[in-house]
Amino acid sequence: MQTGVVKFFNYTKGFGFIQHSDSNTETFVHVSGLIDEIKENDQVEFDLEKGKKGMNAVNVKVIQ
Repeated sequence: MQTGVVKFFNYTKGFGFIQHSDSNTETFVHVSGLIDEIKENDQVEFDLEKGKKGMNAVNVKVIQ
């Protein structure tokens, strides 16, 4: 599992981006890949999965 911080998430559009804790890499996240409801600045853990346009964050859940 990867960890990171939600940099942006828009529920109306259903997507956002997570910045990885160990680098400046940002990964796309779609609402369909969420386990927990997320908002900007939440600490999260997630898996990476190859999507049509690159890597996507899936199984995203908030961590304390």
